[in-house]
Amino acid sequence: MRVFRGFNHPGIASACALTIGNFDGVHRGHQAMLALLTNEARHRGLPSCVLTFEPHPRDFFAKRTGQPQLAPARIANLRDKLTELERCGIDQTVVLRFDQRFAALSPQAFVDEVLVQGLRARYVLVGDDFCYGARRAGDYATLDAAGDVAGFDVARMLSYEVHGLRVSSSAVREALAQGNLEQAAVLLGRPYSVSGHVMHGRKLGRDLGFRTLNLRFDHPKPAVMGIFVVRVHGLTERPLPGVASLGVRPTVEDAGRVLLETHCLEWPLALDAGYGRCIRVELLHKLHDERRYPSLEALREAIAQDEADARAWLAAHPSV
Repeated sequence: MRVFRGFNHPGIASACALTIGNFDGVHRGHQAMLALLTNEARHRGLPSCVLTFEPHPRDFFAKRTGQPQLAPARIANLRDKLTELERCGIDQTVVLRFDQRFAALSPQAFVDEVLVQGLRARYVLVGDDFCYGARRAGDYATLDAAGDVAGFDVARMLSYEVHGLRVSSSAVREALAQGNLEQAAVLLGRPYSVSGHVMHGRKLGRDLGFRTLNLRFDHPKPAVMGIFVVRVHGLTERPLPGVASLGVRPTVEDAGRVLLETHCLEWPLALDAGYGRCIRVELLHKLHDERRYPSLEALREAIAQDEADARAWLAAHPSV
């Protein structure tokens, strides 16, 4: 899959079948839409294209109004979103910066500058709640009418349900916020995971007797935080069981940055061999929320208990 930041790049498709959205989590509803898009693209002889945004539009408006609490919790970082889009067979993704200029585009300017001039769309597929342009003034009906004039077809896909529940990023966020990773996996069609390159940390885990692989989550508000039973992909041919902390580490740091720290229950390689590797950590079960401990010794004892609890959970769920 080719990835472009904006439109003005050599190699961007000269025409495309397009869908538009934030695609946070690339859940089963997104997957159904992307399957329809790739099918239409194939029949029309066009590359499939996704237009997505960074930052999330709601992040932008929350920051602009000084109300950061209104920003949605983030399910996936950009790396994981792009990985899932590629797995769905998308040929091209354009990541567009959502800023003041973009937010101020009228619906017609959005059609002219983005869909026609920027992406040269020949087919546009949107969801049933799609709106566009300043103050969300454009909708499916106006887009359909604009397509007639500009020469592209427009289609709409209705909501996707699983067990009577409408699948949406909001539903995934709710499941994750409740620590219900099983429900999140149903909505996503796969276990919830976070990937990235292993980075050097303060080596505190090694000092405490529990060495860790550290990944940065590049968003201040992840959809889930706490202590988890996990499975680690990318270190060996088979995934390794582990226990992980996703959060801000309140006992040892006050910087507010979000880290995923994973301790493998099996460690088949030297610690330093993990640095720089790209790994994927699947969160299987939540043990508890983050806690602040009065001392490093209390933290060490708590980690030991978390490891024991993770081993017990994995023993009770051998088929996971």
